[in-house]
Amino acid sequence: MIDPHILLPYILACVLFAVIPGPSVSVVIANSLAGGTKAGLITILGAQLSMLSMVFVVAIGLEAVMTFISGAFEIIKLAGAAYLIWIGWKMLRSTGELQFNAGDRLPIGRYIRQGMLVSWSNPKTLLFLSAFLPQFVDLNRPAFGQIMTLGLITMSITSLSDAIYAVAAGQMRHLLTAARVRMVNRVSGAILMCGGVWLALQRRA
Repeated sequence: MIDPHILLPYILACVLFAVIPGPSVSVVIANSLAGGTKAGLITILGAQLSMLSMVFVVAIGLEAVMTFISGAFEIIKLAGAAYLIWIGWKMLRSTGELQFNAGDRLPIGRYIRQGMLVSWSNPKTLLFLSAFLPQFVDLNRPAFGQIMTLGLITMSITSLSDAIYAVAAGQMRHLLTAARVRMVNRVSGAILMCGGVWLALQRRA
Protein backbone atom coordinates (compact mmCIF):
# COMPACT_ATOMS: atom_id res chain seq x y z
CA MET A 1 0.00 0.00 0.00
CA ILE A 2 1.35 3.42 -0.98
CA ASP A 3 1.32 6.21 1.60
CA PRO A 4 -1.39 8.67 0.41
CA HIS A 5 0.77 11.61 1.50
CA ILE A 6 3.38 10.88 -1.16
CA LEU A 7 0.95 10.32 -4.03
CA LEU A 8 0.39 13.97 -4.96
CA PRO A 9 4.09 14.96 -5.15
CA TYR A 10 4.82 11.68 -6.91
CA ILE A 11 2.11 12.24 -9.51
CA LEU A 12 3.26 15.83 -10.10
CA ALA A 13 6.82 14.59 -10.65
CA CYS A 14 5.53 11.95 -13.08
CA VAL A 15 3.60 14.59 -15.03
CA LEU A 16 6.76 16.68 -15.42
CA PHE A 17 8.64 13.58 -16.59
CA ALA A 18 5.88 12.67 -19.06
CA VAL A 19 5.31 16.03 -20.75
CA ILE A 20 8.96 16.53 -21.73
CA PRO A 21 9.17 15.12 -25.30
CA GLY A 22 11.82 12.51 -25.94
CA PRO A 23 12.68 9.99 -28.69
CA SER A 24 9.59 7.90 -27.95
CA VAL A 25 7.27 10.90 -28.38
CA SER A 26 8.96 11.73 -31.68
CA VAL A 27 8.26 8.22 -33.00
CA VAL A 28 4.66 8.33 -31.71
CA ILE A 29 4.05 11.62 -33.55
CA ALA A 30 5.74 10.40 -36.72
CA ASN A 31 3.73 7.17 -36.80
CA SER A 32 0.48 9.01 -36.02
CA LEU A 33 1.06 11.38 -38.93
CA ALA A 34 1.89 8.49 -41.25
CA GLY A 35 -0.65 5.88 -40.15
CA GLY A 36 -3.22 7.73 -38.07
CA THR A 37 -4.02 7.85 -34.36
CA LYS A 38 -4.23 4.06 -34.05
CA ALA A 39 -0.65 3.70 -35.30
CA GLY A 40 0.54 6.15 -32.63
CA LEU A 41 -1.40 4.35 -29.89
CA ILE A 42 0.10 1.00 -30.91
CA THR A 43 3.56 2.57 -30.78
CA ILE A 44 2.77 3.76 -27.25
CA LEU A 45 1.88 0.17 -26.32
CA GLY A 46 5.34 -0.95 -27.36
CA ALA A 47 6.99 1.86 -25.41
CA GLN A 48 4.96 1.02 -22.32
CA LEU A 49 5.88 -2.66 -22.53
CA SER A 50 9.51 -1.54 -22.43
CA MET A 51 8.85 0.74 -19.47
CA LEU A 52 7.11 -2.11 -17.64
CA SER A 53 10.21 -4.24 -18.07
CA MET A 54 12.33 -1.35 -16.74
CA VAL A 55 10.12 -1.01 -13.66
CA PHE A 56 10.45 -4.76 -13.13
CA VAL A 57 14.23 -4.46 -13.34
CA VAL A 58 14.18 -1.78 -10.65
CA ALA A 59 11.77 -3.82 -8.49
CA ILE A 60 13.81 -7.04 -8.47
CA GLY A 61 17.05 -5.27 -7.67
CA LEU A 62 18.65 -2.75 -9.97
CA GLU A 63 22.24 -3.20 -8.81
CA ALA A 64 22.36 -6.95 -9.46
CA VAL A 65 20.60 -6.73 -12.82
CA MET A 66 22.56 -3.70 -13.99
CA THR A 67 25.81 -5.53 -13.25
CA PHE A 68 24.64 -8.35 -15.49
CA ILE A 69 23.48 -6.21 -18.44
CA SER A 70 25.97 -3.34 -18.18
CA GLY A 71 28.12 -4.81 -20.95
CA ALA A 72 25.17 -4.80 -23.34
CA PHE A 73 23.97 -1.30 -22.49
CA GLU A 74 26.22 0.47 -24.98
CA ILE A 75 25.19 -1.91 -27.77
CA ILE A 76 21.49 -1.38 -26.98
CA LYS A 77 21.95 2.39 -26.99
CA LEU A 78 23.84 2.45 -30.31
CA ALA A 79 21.33 0.07 -31.92
CA GLY A 80 18.50 2.35 -30.85
CA ALA A 81 20.33 5.43 -32.09
CA ALA A 82 20.95 3.80 -35.47
CA TYR A 83 17.28 2.82 -35.65
CA LEU A 84 16.16 6.41 -34.99
CA ILE A 85 18.50 7.70 -37.69
CA TRP A 86 17.23 5.07 -40.13
CA ILE A 87 13.57 5.98 -39.48
CA GLY A 88 14.45 9.67 -39.86
CA TRP A 89 16.24 9.01 -43.16
CA LYS A 90 13.22 7.14 -44.52
CA MET A 91 11.00 10.09 -43.58
CA LEU A 92 13.35 12.55 -45.27
CA ARG A 93 13.03 10.54 -48.48
CA SER A 94 9.24 10.31 -48.24
CA THR A 95 7.19 11.30 -51.28
CA GLY A 96 4.51 12.84 -49.07
CA GLU A 97 1.93 10.12 -49.63
CA LEU A 98 0.26 8.94 -46.44
CA GLN A 99 1.15 5.34 -45.82
CA PHE A 100 -2.28 3.97 -44.91
CA ASN A 101 -5.89 4.50 -45.75
CA ALA A 102 -8.76 3.99 -43.30
CA GLY A 103 -9.42 0.45 -44.50
CA ASP A 104 -5.82 -0.71 -44.61
CA ARG A 105 -4.45 -3.12 -42.06
CA LEU A 106 -1.86 -1.52 -39.81
CA PRO A 107 1.45 -3.37 -39.27
CA ILE A 108 0.81 -3.74 -35.53
CA GLY A 109 3.92 -5.80 -34.83
CA ARG A 110 6.18 -3.24 -36.49
CA TYR A 111 4.79 -0.36 -34.46
CA ILE A 112 5.10 -2.31 -31.21
CA ARG A 113 8.71 -3.19 -32.03
CA GLN A 114 9.48 0.44 -32.85
CA GLY A 115 8.03 1.63 -29.56
CA MET A 116 9.89 -1.01 -27.54
CA LEU A 117 13.25 -0.54 -29.23
CA VAL A 118 13.24 3.25 -29.10
CA SER A 119 12.18 3.22 -25.44
CA TRP A 120 14.79 0.66 -24.38
CA SER A 121 17.50 2.37 -26.42
CA ASN A 122 17.35 5.37 -24.11
CA PRO A 123 19.21 4.29 -20.93
CA LYS A 124 18.26 7.54 -19.22
CA THR A 125 14.70 6.24 -18.76
CA LEU A 126 15.91 3.25 -16.78
CA LEU A 127 18.40 5.37 -14.85
CA PHE A 128 15.65 7.90 -14.07
CA LEU A 129 13.33 5.19 -12.79
CA SER A 130 16.09 3.62 -10.71
CA ALA A 131 16.85 6.95 -9.03
CA PHE A 132 13.23 8.16 -8.84
CA LEU A 133 11.12 5.22 -7.68
CA PRO A 134 13.12 4.16 -4.59
CA GLN A 135 12.74 7.66 -3.08
CA PHE A 136 9.03 6.97 -2.55
CA VAL A 137 9.41 3.48 -1.09
CA ASP A 138 8.72 2.74 2.59
CA LEU A 139 11.71 0.64 3.62
CA ASN A 140 9.72 -0.87 6.49
CA ARG A 141 7.55 -2.75 3.99
CA PRO A 142 8.35 -5.06 1.05
CA ALA A 143 9.73 -2.91 -1.77
CA PHE A 144 8.72 -5.01 -4.79
CA GLY A 145 4.98 -4.31 -4.63
CA GLN A 146 5.53 -0.63 -3.88
CA ILE A 147 7.88 -0.13 -6.82
CA MET A 148 5.60 -1.98 -9.21
CA THR A 149 2.61 0.12 -8.06
CA LEU A 150 4.56 3.36 -8.43
CA GLY A 151 5.82 2.20 -11.82
CA LEU A 152 2.29 1.48 -13.04
CA ILE A 153 1.26 4.99 -11.98
CA THR A 154 4.17 6.41 -13.99
CA MET A 155 3.20 4.29 -16.98
CA SER A 156 -0.43 5.46 -16.79
CA ILE A 157 0.60 9.11 -16.78
CA THR A 158 3.12 8.74 -19.60
CA SER A 159 0.59 6.73 -21.63
CA LEU A 160 -1.99 9.51 -21.26
CA SER A 161 0.53 12.19 -22.21
CA ASP A 162 1.76 10.23 -25.24
CA ALA A 163 -1.82 9.46 -26.28
CA ILE A 164 -2.57 13.19 -26.43
CA TYR A 165 0.35 13.60 -28.85
CA ALA A 166 -0.91 10.62 -30.89
CA VAL A 167 -4.50 11.91 -31.13
CA ALA A 168 -3.39 15.44 -32.03
CA ALA A 169 -1.01 14.20 -34.72
CA GLY A 170 -3.59 11.73 -36.01
CA GLN A 171 -6.17 14.49 -36.40
CA MET A 172 -3.66 16.76 -38.13
CA ARG A 173 -3.01 13.98 -40.62
CA HIS A 174 -6.42 14.50 -42.22
CA LEU A 175 -5.65 18.18 -42.83
CA LEU A 176 -2.36 17.60 -44.61
CA THR A 177 -1.79 17.75 -48.35
CA ALA A 178 1.01 15.76 -49.96
CA ALA A 179 3.24 18.84 -49.99
CA ARG A 180 2.59 19.51 -46.31
CA VAL A 181 3.17 15.87 -45.47
CA ARG A 182 6.55 16.06 -47.19
CA MET A 183 7.43 19.11 -45.11
CA VAL A 184 6.26 17.47 -41.88
CA ASN A 185 8.11 14.27 -42.74
CA ARG A 186 11.31 16.17 -43.40
CA VAL A 187 11.07 18.11 -40.16
CA SER A 188 10.15 14.96 -38.20
CA GLY A 189 12.87 12.99 -39.97
CA ALA A 190 15.47 15.62 -39.14
CA ILE A 191 14.34 15.61 -35.50
CA LEU A 192 14.56 11.82 -35.31
CA MET A 193 18.00 11.79 -36.90
CA CYS A 194 19.23 14.50 -34.52
CA GLY A 195 17.71 12.51 -31.66
CA GLY A 196 19.59 9.42 -32.81
CA VAL A 197 22.88 11.31 -32.95
CA TRP A 198 22.21 12.81 -29.50
CA LEU A 199 21.43 9.39 -28.09
CA ALA A 200 24.58 7.87 -29.57
CA LEU A 201 26.73 10.59 -28.00
CA GLN A 202 25.25 10.21 -24.51
CA ARG A 203 27.43 8.68 -21.86
CA ARG A 204 26.12 6.66 -18.99
CA ALA A 205 26.20 8.39 -15.65
